[in-house]
Amino acid sequence: MILMNFDESYMSRCLDLAKLGMGKVAPNPMVGCVVVHNGNIIGEGFHQQYGGNHAEVNAIQAVKNKSLLKESTLYVNLEPCAHFGKTPPCANLIVEHNIPRVVIGCVDSYSEVSGKGIEKLQNAGIELTVGVLENESLELNKRFFTFHNKKRPYIILKWAETKDGFFDVDRGNEIAGLTRNNVDNWITNDLSKKLVHKWRSEEMAIMVGTNTALNDNPRLTVREWKGENPTRIVIDLHDRLPQSLNIFDKSIPTIVFSLNKETSTNNLTYVKINDTKTLLKEALNELHKRNIQSVIVEGGATLLQSFIDQQLWDEARVFIGNKKFTTGLKAPSLKGNLVAEEQIDVDHLKWIVNN
Repeated sequence: MILMNFDESYMSRCLDLAKLGMGKVAPNPMVGCVVVHNGNIIGEGFHQQYGGNHAEVNAIQAVKNKSLLKESTLYVNLEPCAHFGKTPPCANLIVEHNIPRVVIGCVDSYSEVSGKGIEKLQNAGIELTVGVLENESLELNKRFFTFHNKKRPYIILKWAETKDGFFDVDRGNEIAGLTRNNVDNWITNDLSKKLVHKWRSEEMAIMVGTNTALNDNPRLTVREWKGENPTRIVIDLHDRLPQSLNIFDKSIPTIVFSLNKETSTNNLTYVKINDTKTLLKEALNELHKRNIQSVIVEGGATLLQSFIDQQLWDEARVFIGNKKFTTGLKAPSLKGNLVAEEQIDVDHLKWIVNN
């Protein structure tokens, strides 16, 4: 049994609070904050919505007796900001309230903040402890750090494969150009489907290739879970996809990468790609410009393998269903670090991170 000290215990509470902002605060980080006086939590808060108050503001506002702040410790999982963005600097607020001690989970590597918040607190004579549950704090905001440090969205690959390693049924007898009709290629169970919809609600965008859009006619929305729909991203370099597909219903923002078009009307934006050889890097650069912090790539096999081959992925979530196809399209192949496994009814789920 691993015992936490007091600082770790309160930081753990910060992390739990921060997670409540998942899917709502991007491209900002998820942050939770706790104010403790003589061993009692007297205020807590988290960043609830992009453009809204930061966690430190909400936690300090929650303290009923503000005179206690000058005798309290403030815990926060990410370095307080020191710059003026959509809200004033949190470091300034902490200094103004004469909070004598601050405990921080991890340094914010975003250039506008990195070290500046800590420096401001140190210059004010505040006692600082940095790096409490640091790994957990870094893991929580891996999307945010990847976005700013690698200048691209955090990429999650997701697919389902059969027990015998197939991604899809054999479509060789289908008529080219038609969407799938009565083709049973569903691999996982309803619980897994619900989990995938939860994942969609937690990411900023979802991407598929031409064949997946054409064969499966997906909506790419959140229906089995409560949450926001991600921006839909489709690769259709040669404009093969008919406008009758669900992804073109204009109900939510949709971006299509094409070699020929560059237009934008009613939630549907075409972005022109210059070179097929640099497709993914061009696409990710464009998504970075549009402040899209994370993308879950759901297919097809060729698109997924392209991300893998070009080392443009951060984690993969692979379902292995309780089915066999015997023949068909082989599942993507990747090497990485298996960090977790779980059973979802008859489905097996593997979590893999890119080394």
